[in-house]
Amino acid sequence: MSRLLSWMVRGVWSWARRCAQIRAGSRAARKFAAFGTGTSIAFPPATIFGEPWIEIGEHTLIGADITLTAGMVPGLDLGPEPLVRIGSGCTVGRGSHVVAHTSIDIGDDVFTGPYVYITDQNHVYTDTEVPVGRQWPSDEPVVIGRGTWIGTNAVILPGVRLGRNCVVAASTVVRPGTYPDHSVIAGIPGKVVRRYDPEAGWDPPMRDTAV
Repeated sequence: MSRLLSWMVRGVWSWARRCAQIRAGSRAARKFAAFGTGTSIAFPPATIFGEPWIEIGEHTLIGADITLTAGMVPGLDLGPEPLVRIGSGCTVGRGSHVVAHTSIDIGDDVFTGPYVYITDQNHVYTDTEVPVGRQWPSDEPVVIGRGTWIGTNAVILPGVRLGRNCVVAASTVVRPGTYPDHSVIAGIPGKVVRRYDPEAGWDPPMRDTAV
């Protein structure tokens, strides 16, 4: 009996994974400001709210257990413009968080590993008499340039502006600032460890992997 029950549960779960994802044209997808053709959010999601202020382009794949939110809590009127823009041809890894309160703009063809955290809001601690969690947070827009790769467990903090085709190493914490096109960022806190110059090439040079 337990074996039969286990088989049934696995069957139902497999069916849900295939059929319960959010796809373009579905009732759930129509809640979003935009949800492009060929785009899907895998089942099960973790937390999704503020859909009317979230735009997703075409042929973008968002993994399971995603947290994708606009605003502090569900049901708020966040104004006339989207707060989250995810471009076309992107892949957002499972268990990742995209948490917006003012503006997160992710360009086309951005790929992330699993468990990446991207937010435009951070706690402040200036008032020494008030618990940090009760102080009003600060917001700064986030921009992630097209073609960028963000590795597993990386954190993108408020105020980050990544250029085109950047690489963020796994577990890197990217602090506020502007990072040029073709930057490779690694470490805690994240620093540019390699850059590309159109005249000089990569600095430092790439390792020769030829055998």
